[in-house]
Amino acid sequence: MPDSVGPIRLLIAEDDDNARALLVELLNTLGHLVVAEVSTGREAFERAKDVAPDVVLLDVHMPDGSGIEAAEKITQSVPGTAVVLFSGDQTITLSDRDVTATAAIAFLPKPVPPRVLDSTLRLAATRARELASAKKDAQAAKQALENRKTIERAKGILMRRTGSSEQEAYRILQRTSQDRSVPMVEIAKAVLQSEPGYQESKNE
Repeated sequence: MPDSVGPIRLLIAEDDDNARALLVELLNTLGHLVVAEVSTGREAFERAKDVAPDVVLLDVHMPDGSGIEAAEKITQSVPGTAVVLFSGDQTITLSDRDVTATAAIAFLPKPVPPRVLDSTLRLAATRARELASAKKDAQAAKQALENRKTIERAKGILMRRTGSSEQEAYRILQRTSQDRSVPMVEIAKAVLQSEPGYQESKNE
């Protein structure tokens, strides 16, 4: 289902002007959208922060230092962007550290056959979106768990203060939440904050 991905927004980092121009032309022909083209790793990082492309196609050898360093910074600072490394140097190998730090989706030789390049970019864009979505889901799940813990603690305080059952304490939180049009977790936090020694217990 390549069409579901749509045109992929690309940043090209290649220090050879002619090679870069040919690459941009090829990518346009393949139906992708080149949103930025640069000639150094530093520019690649700065532009990636500005335009947040789907994929950064990055030459490993850059005049201002390795493309590996730029890939590492992009991975850390621009979530949802995939990095694809490429190089004309057939002898180059990536260390285990490079592989982990760059989180690159692929490493392509130059010149890359157009169909291989197209497939790799589509794969990279899809994978990056999946990873970003999974990260968001994990954060949401973590937040939901924290909220649940806060509500449980607030219920315990209300049960102790009012002599109510667990169900009744929950209803108090629910009713107050509805009356004030405020999320229940915010009501629960207010209950916790009204408890003597709350700060101390929170920091334990």
